[in-house]
Amino acid sequence: MVTNAADVTTGIHVDAVTSWLTAHVSGAVAPFEFEVIAGGHSNLTYRVTGADGCRYVLRRPPLGHVLASAHDMGREHRLIAGLQESAVPVPPALGLCDDPAVNGAPFYVMGFVDGHVVRDTEIAETALPVDARGNASRSIVDTLAAIHAVDIDAAGLGDLARRDGYVERQLKRWYGQWQQQHTRQLPLVDDVHDELAERIPEQGLPSIVHGDYRLDNCIVSAAGDVVAVLDWEICTLGDPLADVGLLQVYWTGPGDEASAWTASATVADGFWDRQRMTARYTEVSGRDVSQLDFYVAFGYWKLACILEGVYARYIGGALGAHDASELEPFRQQVDAAATMAAAALERMP
Repeated sequence: MVTNAADVTTGIHVDAVTSWLTAHVSGAVAPFEFEVIAGGHSNLTYRVTGADGCRYVLRRPPLGHVLASAHDMGREHRLIAGLQESAVPVPPALGLCDDPAVNGAPFYVMGFVDGHVVRDTEIAETALPVDARGNASRSIVDTLAAIHAVDIDAAGLGDLARRDGYVERQLKRWYGQWQQQHTRQLPLVDDVHDELAERIPEQGLPSIVHGDYRLDNCIVSAAGDVVAVLDWEICTLGDPLADVGLLQVYWTGPGDEASAWTASATVADGFWDRQRMTARYTEVSGRDVSQLDFYVAFGYWKLACILEGVYARYIGGALGAHDASELEPFRQQVDAAATMAAAALERMP
């Protein structure tokens, strides 16, 4: 918890932020308590509690930027504000500070949403009864379909990004990251990249693409309903099936083959398996998912690139000192993600 106005190491200039909050967030009552509730490689997220007990959430870029476009506070705030009147559950957008003089970097404030962030099996089994896990499976799929059904122009997001060439753009972006940060030669990543580039399906109607959609980037109620979608950092416009494929990467239901992503909470009894998730998405969205294996392959390949970047930063000491044995799981996940990407491509007709 930040209590010292001179303490800026955690990313909050208390006096300046306090002044901004009281001036720009209706009803905010000082003094405020700031508590980090999420950080690390992503944007820093703070719970802000006013003197009257009212709670808010403040988001700012990480103290060490890696991919600048992923930490655009104005863009993230714009997305949440644009979705306020849609069927997509998002926190209330309360204000954006784009003046870095206030806190060293832009930040935005949203309303606090009660619920559970289900990050692991223990939380899933403790916070959600078995029937709620099934409901969470349905709700996360239905919410994804709602994201993809948003009228981009009506939400004021039509100029957020290009609407065409999504996969091509993503391959270029993440392969560039791989080439800059890879710690060793892994030819399979290059081979999968090349095959993905040659086999890109024709893109259907563009939609919002969350880009990192998974259970622990949502808040769910005790009944399992998604009550808020979070972490819109890399959201763009493009091919909605990329979200569907990536959700398959992040989601390992009971009985599913284990994913290269080892942090899945959805192996607990009651959650749906991937096949049922896909069937539900097809039903509620009406989209053709016959090319889903391509998007699963792309999702695994993208995961390999992302995790290699994290691994490289750990090795370089940017995230503190770590023993080599602590880092081995990162390397293994990168290798596994590349292997599973290749396997998904082999399943394609």
